[in-house]
Amino acid sequence: MTGHYFGFLIYLVMGPLFLIGLLLLIGGTLFCGKKEDIGRLTIEYIEEELSRPGRFTRIRRLLSLTSVLTFVTLFIVGVVTYTSFHYTESVSFCGQFCHTVMEPEYVTFQNSPHSQVSCVQCHIGAGAEWMTRSKFTGVRQLFAVAMDTYPRPIPTPLEALRPERATCEGCHRPEVFHGDKLYVKDRFLPDEANTHVQTVMVMRIGSGGYSGREAHGIHWHVSEEHRVSYVGSRDRNTIRQVVLREADRDPVVYGRAGGVFPSGGTEERLMDCIDCHNRPTHVFLTAGEALDQKLITGVIPREIPFIKRQGLAALQRKYPSQEVATRAIANELMEWYRREYPEIVEGRNDLLKKAVMGIQQAYIENVFPEMNIDWGTYMSFTGHREDDSGCFRCHNNEFRTETGRTITQDCDACHIILVEDQPARDIREILKGL
Repeated sequence: MTGHYFGFLIYLVMGPLFLIGLLLLIGGTLFCGKKEDIGRLTIEYIEEELSRPGRFTRIRRLLSLTSVLTFVTLFIVGVVTYTSFHYTESVSFCGQFCHTVMEPEYVTFQNSPHSQVSCVQCHIGAGAEWMTRSKFTGVRQLFAVAMDTYPRPIPTPLEALRPERATCEGCHRPEVFHGDKLYVKDRFLPDEANTHVQTVMVMRIGSGGYSGREAHGIHWHVSEEHRVSYVGSRDRNTIRQVVLREADRDPVVYGRAGGVFPSGGTEERLMDCIDCHNRPTHVFLTAGEALDQKLITGVIPREIPFIKRQGLAALQRKYPSQEVATRAIANELMEWYRREYPEIVEGRNDLLKKAVMGIQQAYIENVFPEMNIDWGTYMSFTGHREDDSGCFRCHNNEFRTETGRTITQDCDACHIILVEDQPARDIREILKGL
């Protein structure tokens, strides 16, 4: 029996059964016994027994035994209650108990920068109110799993999460946000050599204006001096209006001309961490990004010709389940290389099998057909992968004030590109050549 199911049996089944049995024993003794038996438990009986010569020792033993049993029972009840509470807040319970439902979140959580942070530290706030809310929500979710009424895929809990800045700034102190960061993005082209190219840029992380620093860069958006709010769709992907409020100035309202907007999400929201870092832990990559990660770490050998192109083609097909996908990916790739590169199948078969396993791994870490999760189901707003996502939700020509002022599209405000999609080389060589 796996650990999470064993914990469920002990803490959430056997523990409550013990308590119920104890309550039934007490109730049966007090209300279901004969009158002369109940009398034996009264104070009068104890006083009568103590008044008889030679009975004190027997009564003392009975009282001692009763006290010991009561203490042991209270200790067991306390331990079960305490461990049950902490078990229901463990990563094992959150991620593995409802396996099919939470498997996508659990798998991506394990591969994220926050894999050492427990679920409840982000999903549940401090205090009795959040604890009570989480337990009642958990009961509702268990019923949804039992009745098979849960949504597929699980929607991102943007409205149900605890206050985002209180969550993020518990670890990421805003007063020590750093200024600039050198960022190298590795990518592989879908050609025969799987050419390794790099984009090198200086990310202007900036500051929110804390500790006397001037607000600038990306974190300008969350500064106290420049309060940015917006009205958008419920999923925050489509923005209708942006408002900038600065001290001693009238609010600047940027309206979006034309366009069809989804229903809901009509309230104005103050911009904070989660509006850009909307997938800080449960990160689902695109097919290309997943393969690039496997190639850069050597999980997929780069020596296999066209492995990026053929792997990408195999990954992007529709499959009914992960089991079917892994078999189909292996069959498609092995058949293609057997036909086009028979010398690799014969002479470097082990290397080819390793590449196939890496491509399969890229699939099962990001696509979950049972939960209707495919490439691109969950969008990331960090950066701008697409023309209308991430930064481009607001930074485009569509938002204008009444006087014609637009939101800046100066790319250098957030990053300075040093090298874009150039053949990979030592970063020191790149910096020397600038």
